[in-house]
Amino acid sequence: MKLKDFVKKYGKPYSEILGIELKSRKNSEIIKWFLASILYAKPIRENSATKTYLCFKKHNVLSNKKILEVGWNKLVEILDEGSYTRYDFSTADKLLEVFNNLQKKYRGSLNELYKQAEDGEDLEKRLKELGRGIGDVTVSIFLRDLRGIWIKAKPKPSPLVRLAMKKFGIKNLEEFSKKKGLKPVRLETAFLKLGKDFIKKKKVIKLDL
Repeated sequence: MKLKDFVKKYGKPYSEILGIELKSRKNSEIIKWFLASILYAKPIRENSATKTYLCFKKHNVLSNKKILEVGWNKLVEILDEGSYTRYDFSTADKLLEVFNNLQKKYRGSLNELYKQAEDGEDLEKRLKELGRGIGDVTVSIFLRDLRGIWIKAKPKPSPLVRLAMKKFGIKNLEEFSKKKGLKPVRLETAFLKLGKDFIKKKKVIKLDL
């Protein structure tokens, strides 16, 4: 399979799959993706994280105000409905801490957090300072889909993406994507799938780079 065909098939950003319009740059849409990123960051099945996000959407709990308003018990109920039972209590705690801090420090605006960040490194630092459990994985997932939208969003590739890069001897994802005429976010998403669903599971796949 040609690389461009693989990227076309597997490179649709998760935010787009969820119907989140990051290109609008609206804080409300970026908040939705941040919530989803927190859910995807746990070592849990991808479809369970997706189902859980859709449960938040179903209950219209997709903003700072709503998350803080419904409280811990309702958050646990939504998480359980989405099959997030293994991490329901800890995730409810995390969501309340993170979005409460976002409200206090940046008036509930991730765009404001971004505006105050001096550079990419400071951006990642500020995101992590929102609460316990916001680590490299969450930040990498969140900023991946914001490549090209937030100029300072230049996250390090996740371990699974690096696994795919290593297989093909790629050292710099952005430079390689430009060389091949591909959007970095789509290439990175496709490489995530390649690392997780093919290389890690030792499935044979031949890609023509």
